Amino acid sequence: MELRRYPLTLAFLVAYLLYNDGVQTVISFSATFADKELELSQTVQIGAILMVQFVAFGGALLLSRMARTFGAKRVVLAALVAWTGVVCVAYFLPKGSATAFFALGFAIAIVMGGTQALSRSLFSHVIPRGKEAEYYSLYEISDKGSTFLGSFTLGMALQLTDSYRLGIISLIVFFVLGGALLAAVNLPKAIRAAGNEVPERL
Repeated sequence: MELRRYPLTLAFLVAYLLYNDGVQTVISFSATFADKELELSQTVQIGAILMVQFVAFGGALLLSRMARTFGAKRVVLAALVAWTGVVCVAYFLPKGSATAFFALGFAIAIVMGGTQALSRSLFSHVIPRGKEAEYYSLYEISDKGSTFLGSFTLGMALQLTDSYRLGIISLIVFFVLGGALLAAVNLPKAIRAAGNEVPERL
């Protein structure tokens, strides 16, 4: 692996690891949050999960269409702002309100699929020619194991505050840091450094 020869590709991958860690942790923690903090029934939780699966497909299509107009990087950054908003709203959700929980789940579904799909598309442009297999392998490994930091941060927040609301809002740091690093990456320069052609719309 010659990743050090492509620092902008490395920076993109680190940015993705950060914000994807936040995404995956929010998703995995949502059922616990609904149960322990919002005191919602399993029926409500299962219904919300099913709703998210269906809506996420449409959300991915919507964000993909937006990316063709505004550029994938801008849409991903906007999605990270939306993720930050989701976490903030979750902090204020009233106990026992299934309607509010479903509304939040709908918002999550809209940005969830598109965030990951567009990030993968962007990553494909900064992979050096002939190195696709090893770079995608690294991407997949990073993707599957990227909840460590989020889980650790969430666990520490729960231990220190004994509050599920403060626990979930602690995840904002991943969207802020990941988004800031992604915004700083010069994608056209990264693509040219990887020996690829810069597309018209990023």
